[in-house]
Amino acid sequence: MKLIVNADDFGYSEGVNHGIMEAFYHGVVTSATLMVNMPGAGHAFALKEANPSLGVGIHFVLTCGKPLCTDVTSLMNEEGYFRKGKEYLDAADSKEIRKELNAQFTRFVEQGGLPTHIDSHHHVHAHKKVLPAVIEIAQKYSLPIRLTKPNSEELKNAAILTTDFLAHTFYGETATRDHFIQLLETISGFETAELMTHPGYVDEAVKIGSSYNVQRLQELQVLTDSTLKQELEKRKIELTHYGGIKG
Repeated sequence: MKLIVNADDFGYSEGVNHGIMEAFYHGVVTSATLMVNMPGAGHAFALKEANPSLGVGIHFVLTCGKPLCTDVTSLMNEEGYFRKGKEYLDAADSKEIRKELNAQFTRFVEQGGLPTHIDSHHHVHAHKKVLPAVIEIAQKYSLPIRLTKPNSEELKNAAILTTDFLAHTFYGETATRDHFIQLLETISGFETAELMTHPGYVDEAVKIGSSYNVQRLQELQVLTDSTLKQELEKRKIELTHYGGIKG
């Protein structure tokens, strides 16, 4: 079977970027998804260019940092940042959502070419107001989308490529070597799977801006454990990125 180990939040900050690259160089991470609106995005694009074997997708953002568009008022608070929590999207303007996502996608293509796939911060791409715009982009450019339970039927009906399974529980207290091995046992019954991760180093931007900070270091420690590749080989699991599962 084929496994994609994806590191979310590429571009959040240089500390996160360096942690992701450490897990790519010396661990099992094969893929990352990039937040084009965050301060570390330029640094992430430079790392992407220098490391073409790392699969890099787009991490659509509607709940963190500032939007690229300045006139999407239903998505913004008084300070010009995205509103907190994806629940606000229930009342957001669908046209503004589409406009912002298209701006983020255009920024990615201009700086890094086509992404390998699409996912999102806090899984906002699975939201009923957001998913139609995401599917529209995916269909136009023949891109895979990360599987989540709420969007599985829609992706199938739209003939969007995705994995057979998403392992999303390697997080926080369960970001341990033992749980990683448990997940390998779970995914062995599928042809393709993605394992979602969030490694990183804690710099000032992460310390101040993210409640998920020191936990990124714990993930990094596990993902660079030298014995994990042996566990993969034992189960005949092949590491790849989304470019490796396309027909």
